[in-house]
Amino acid sequence: MVRGTGERKRTRPSDGNDARDPARIAALLRAGDLDAAIEAGLMAPGAGANGALDHGDQALIARTRQRLQAAWDARERYRARQARLARRAAEREARRRATGGVPATRAAGATALPAAAAAALARARARAGQP
Repeated sequence: MVRGTGERKRTRPSDGNDARDPARIAALLRAGDLDAAIEAGLMAPGAGANGALDHGDQALIARTRQRLQAAWDARERYRARQARLARRAAEREARRRATGGVPATRAAGATALPAAAAAALARARARAGQP
């Protein structure tokens, strides 16, 4: 990686002939260079489907592809969840601003009493002579 840029520094020029070469991908994975293996076509359809590779290399490519796909799927779920939470927070904030910061049940000035209790209170006030 080129420090501070987030870009991978190429160590050797590619002539384009080694794209999706399963033997090269396996060698890169064994060397621990996942970025280069991805660039070489690790996630391309058919990568690792070469009968010339031994079972260990085929299994290495298959395992790495599965782990990488699972990580990418998890990242996408996380991003979707963050977007959903942000949308809900924005909706909640819009509702709060629309009511002036007062909860919706009290925004209209309605009492929190049920109808029967409000009627009983009105009768008691009438008997006591209160308006």
